[in-house]
Amino acid sequence: MDSTTPIGQTSTFTQPTQDAFSSLNSQDFVKIMFTELSNQDPLKPNDSNAMLQQMANLRSIQSDLDLSDKLESLVSQNQMASASSLLGKVVSGISEASERVIGVVATVSRTDQGPVLTLTDGTRVAFSQVDELAELPPEDPDAAQDEGSGS
Repeated sequence: MDSTTPIGQTSTFTQPTQDAFSSLNSQDFVKIMFTELSNQDPLKPNDSNAMLQQMANLRSIQSDLDLSDKLESLVSQNQMASASSLLGKVVSGISEASERVIGVVATVSRTDQGPVLTLTDGTRVAFSQVDELAELPPEDPDAAQDEGSGS
């Protein structure tokens, strides 16, 4: 029976932080080559060029995966920095409850789905769901005094 992920939830695949192949150094590679050559049948020698090509392909794939992980991390950091620049600004977007909201950004949180903005009224909006922003007008200290004096 297949297991399925409920709607609205995402399954995550986590890769080990380091695999055995990426930890190989030049000495390890030479040992593998000599082991391969010493264990082959002298009457049916293996094609060492094919093995070298396979190793190079595996290294290339590993490099691509490492680069992809680093780019993903960079994008995440960039999103967090961009979301943080919205602190104290008025934003409009779709809340986690799928409602249109407008409010001032009080905090920014990092989640698995990316940055989430918490508005002053407690409403949470995913950074990707923000569609409009504006700055609060500066408070006029003269206007606050006029209101307090009743003139």
